[in-house]
Amino acid sequence: MSIDKFCVIHFCTSLYFKVSTSVLHSNTLFVLVAGVHSISIVSKVSVEAGKSISIPCLYESQYINHVKYLCEGHTWGSCRHAVKTNKPDPSGKYLISDDKEQEFFTVTLNELTDENTDYWCVVEINNGAEFGQYFQLSVISGTPSLYVDHQRITGYIGGNITIRCHHSNSGEMKWRRLGRNCVTGSSGSTDGTTATAYMREQNVFTVKMSGLKSEDSGWYLCAEGDIQIPVYLNVTEKLITSTTTAATTPTTATGSSTTHTVAGSGTITTVEENKEHRSDKFFFVSLYFYAVFSGKCFV
Repeated sequence: MSIDKFCVIHFCTSLYFKVSTSVLHSNTLFVLVAGVHSISIVSKVSVEAGKSISIPCLYESQYINHVKYLCEGHTWGSCRHAVKTNKPDPSGKYLISDDKEQEFFTVTLNELTDENTDYWCVVEINNGAEFGQYFQLSVISGTPSLYVDHQRITGYIGGNITIRCHHSNSGEMKWRRLGRNCVTGSSGSTDGTTATAYMREQNVFTVKMSGLKSEDSGWYLCAEGDIQIPVYLNVTEKLITSTTTAATTPTTATGSSTTHTVAGSGTITTVEENKEHRSDKFFFVSLYFYAVFSGKCFV
């Protein structure tokens, strides 16, 4: 395992205040450094035009109950609110969800074009104060320079999971958990879970995580240079399913029968008495009552 500059110092942090002034008749942005705040996100993601991408934004625990949002624009002063946790985007182009347990919010951007390139993950503090972190999308018409087979995958407690990161460049590949340590060599660990990395296929960086735990659930990054691709891992209990077959008991009866098959519960047999036998029984009963009431006896 190797922990390098990419893992330790990866994000710029600043505190921003938005001030509205009636003198200028507009919203003017003033940048005031008033403390250290951070949001851990990707810096640049390559994505195919017309597709969707989900971007995680990891925030500090004191902002669990604060409003978060996505701002679109190259500079802070020109960005516009795209979607907020307390105000969804009616167009459906942007989606946002906040996982307060793991302290990150996720923004999903749909139907991307080459005009959708510059964004900010933002957390509101109070009284109009807010801080944000910039990220860039490289939207191209062909195959992205770095991508995975599935951006969201499921693993099972105690099991293994394999992630294949496809890349087109020759830079050093890295695997890390968002906001945590990196794995750059052939093996290492992320929060105590073993991770093995290898390049047996051309332009494919493969990571295998073994002995999964429920706390391994979260966002991870495949990275090559300044390009990353986020991958969400959901670790859960494996459900055990069993198949039960209903027992059937054979029934023997005199006369004709009709068998009905019932899905999942075997068969049900309905017995119909033989019509000829039923007629004979009716004849002798009638004869008995005739003898009783007429006082005659049949020998």
